[in-house]
Amino acid sequence: MRIIVSDSSCIIDLGKCSLIRAVLQLPYIFVMPDVLFADELLNFGPVGKDDLRTLGFQVVELDPRGTSRAREYVAQHRALTVNDCFALALAEQTPDAILLTGDSSLRRIGTEMGIEVHGVLWAIDELERASLATARQLYDALSLCEQDSLVFLPKDEIRQRLRRLRRFI
Repeated sequence: MRIIVSDSSCIIDLGKCSLIRAVLQLPYIFVMPDVLFADELLNFGPVGKDDLRTLGFQVVELDPRGTSRAREYVAQHRALTVNDCFALALAEQTPDAILLTGDSSLRRIGTEMGIEVHGVLWAIDELERASLATARQLYDALSLCEQDSLVFLPKDEIRQRLRRLRRFI
């Protein structure tokens, strides 16, 4: 099973739109560096931090080599936060990992490094493909994302999905 290394932004956004339980049922192993889990996941919806672990979300500590790589990335990539660098280092050291992020700089750098990178809209598409959420649930989630000024997803892509899902509800 492939491993998805997530930054906090995607988990927060998926929590806000009440899709986190469904996402964690996808056929992937979801992991996050321990520093992100401790620092950035404060309050993000009806599913709490302890619930994430119960649902199978894994929190991992980078080994010393990974920590050194994260520090190197901090120096190399000024556009990334320290926590972004930890997620990048974990994705790099995890064979065949997918990096799940909403940060455009992290997406670009991860892609340049040859890491497969996706975001919230991909996760929502995966839910639809796997039939783990109804068209109504996905429509409602995307509507929330569209209206939330703190969710930075491409509005045109959200609207395109909303139009398509509207036919099924």
